[in-house]
Amino acid sequence: MRPAPTALWLRLAWALALSLGLVRPLAVAWATTPAPIYVGSWAVRVTQGYREVERLARKFGFVNLGQIFPEGQYFHLRHRGVAQQSLTPHWGHRLRLKKDPKVQWFEQQTLQRRFKRSFAEPRDPWFSKQWYMNNKVQPDLNILQVWSQGLTGQGVVVSILDDGIEKDHPDLWANYDPLASYDFNDYDPDPQPRYTPSDENRHGTRCAGEVAAIANNHFCGAGVAFNARIGGVRMLDGTITDVVEARSLSLQPQHIHIYSASWGPEDDGRTVDGPGILTREAFRLGVTKGRGGLGTLFVWASGNGGLHYDNCNCDGYTNSIHTLSVGSTTRQGRVPWYSEACASTLTTTYSSGVVTDPQIVTTDLHHQCTDRHTGTSASAPLAAGMIALALEANPFLTWRDMQHLVVRASRPAQLQAEDWRINGVGRQVSHHYGYGLLDAGLLVDMARTWLPTQPQKKCAILVVHVPTPILPRMHVKKEVSACAGHHNYIRSLEHVQVQLSLSYSRRGDLEISLTSPMGTRSTLVAIRPLDVSRQGYNNWIFMSTHFWDENPRGLWTLGLENKGYYFNTGMLYRYTLLLYGTAEDMMERPSDPQVTSSACVQRDTEGLCQAECDGPAYILGHLCLPHCPPRYFNSTQQAVTAGPALRVCDRCHASCYTCRGSSAHDCTTCPPPRTLDEHQGSCSGTPSLVATSSPWPPPAPAVASQTTATSALLPRPGSLEHQVQPPEFANKG
Repeated sequence: MRPAPTALWLRLAWALALSLGLVRPLAVAWATTPAPIYVGSWAVRVTQGYREVERLARKFGFVNLGQIFPEGQYFHLRHRGVAQQSLTPHWGHRLRLKKDPKVQWFEQQTLQRRFKRSFAEPRDPWFSKQWYMNNKVQPDLNILQVWSQGLTGQGVVVSILDDGIEKDHPDLWANYDPLASYDFNDYDPDPQPRYTPSDENRHGTRCAGEVAAIANNHFCGAGVAFNARIGGVRMLDGTITDVVEARSLSLQPQHIHIYSASWGPEDDGRTVDGPGILTREAFRLGVTKGRGGLGTLFVWASGNGGLHYDNCNCDGYTNSIHTLSVGSTTRQGRVPWYSEACASTLTTTYSSGVVTDPQIVTTDLHHQCTDRHTGTSASAPLAAGMIALALEANPFLTWRDMQHLVVRASRPAQLQAEDWRINGVGRQVSHHYGYGLLDAGLLVDMARTWLPTQPQKKCAILVVHVPTPILPRMHVKKEVSACAGHHNYIRSLEHVQVQLSLSYSRRGDLEISLTSPMGTRSTLVAIRPLDVSRQGYNNWIFMSTHFWDENPRGLWTLGLENKGYYFNTGMLYRYTLLLYGTAEDMMERPSDPQVTSSACVQRDTEGLCQAECDGPAYILGHLCLPHCPPRYFNSTQQAVTAGPALRVCDRCHASCYTCRGSSAHDCTTCPPPRTLDEHQGSCSGTPSLVATSSPWPPPAPAVASQTTATSALLPRPGSLEHQVQPPEFANKG
């Protein structure tokens, strides 16, 4: 059954994605456009009847398909030599029919756009229990609105990184994708979970059902993206190493679009831990090379350490700029008891709170269903499913595009918290919920017309490099130009990181905050009563999303405050402010669509553009585009047959993000972490695998390590504001 119509550029974008191998074939719908689409058939009125119509058909090369009415003078003719679909009528046949005296009337047929006026909800028996997407709460996640547009995740591949998935489950088998699956615990292609009396390995199967449980099969409920392909990586049911994590996050990066993970370091309120060298490299390679260079989407659960006053900014997975961190709220819009508040959370979906609260419906082990899935483990897969719907609407979204869209598609709604604040660009943001409850309908609507985000810029400012005693309450202020006058100048912020090396007598008593020039105060880590460690932070990177789209120029203030034992002491050794963003003013950007439908001269049977574009448009695959996307450049190509040269999009060299030609010396911008040599027109600066170790901070204090950077990659002590290559690797210590 053909899905309901979507915007015309959806099917154009689908064609390009298919030609690049980024997605599987999508169900493409007709679009609402003012221009008629002509097909290769005619209705004619001939008073002399059947014999005269046969003569007419032989004369002009038509095929007579018979009378339109049982008795009458109207006939249906088709011409095999005419394009199946075109934006212009066939003038030659129009003139011939007009000149024939036996033809009383004729009309070349056009496509008629007709829509069903109802959307049938899934008929699965447990769909009525899926309160978070069946309109039983207001607002819900607004999934039904997206389904009514015919978007169900088709062509998008999601992989669940967990303890395996039951691939033969009745609600999963039809969507199961073996190419998106592997067992890195036993090193074989089968991700089937290991069964135990306690069913401890049910986690991955439950997460998978939230994303892609089959709809309308009269079993269990429906997944958010119930036509998406779903895979599973078994990697948590055995020895977990940096290699296992890295290989899991690197599985089939040109095939898998979204990786969903609901795990991390222990949520005990005292651990400070993050990914190792290889896993950080997997993240970097994923966002720079995955999905044909658009970037893999890593969706991560924010953590369940709320009972222990844990903070997800002490988790190096959720506070990575490469992951999209998802928090939880209850049906009543309250903060769940397990939820961790932190500045790196970007958005929120539903889960449960106390034991009497309704929970999440999904698939379970032994071919069963459950309505008892909970925690942020349940929230992240819901977000992954909604992101799959947005990718179906626009397969060309980069990993940063998606984060921009999630910020804009999240709403405070009815979510209750004492810390809601309005940031410098007027958005409400909370440490509990990020930017609020994610709205799938809004996410998809904005995804359709989103213009590609300009290349990521990074500006690093070394603020403190001389050992400084930490006072009971102190502020470290720094006036920042955001690298103005340099190629890495930032006008609109995305992520902001604070990299700290410090010692403290009781780490959990130290509250750290950051205030932007526009007055937004973000708590990087609140007090953690159970963290009694005498270690501090060694090059630990805190991250905040609360300054999104703000202008970074001005005075930044780092706050350090003792919130515990009066006699606590410490020393601040090094503080670097890391700004990420773009040179574009994101609050002033236009909302025009990035593709055009009016330039296509001829279409195939699916309504996709063929071979030639009209006006100033460029051909890429079967698309007519007003400009070429990143990694392509505007070019001309001589047509095979006589005629004017064709405007086409040719590929840039693999090292370029945007370019003016195919050579490695034709780059105009570079993908991170490379930098542009403006004189040579080339991109350089690929990081080495292991950074050189540094003697900083001094060896005396024993400190916890995030293993994300070494001070060798930071600016020289005399350089207070300088571009730095992303600090990808460091030795653990």
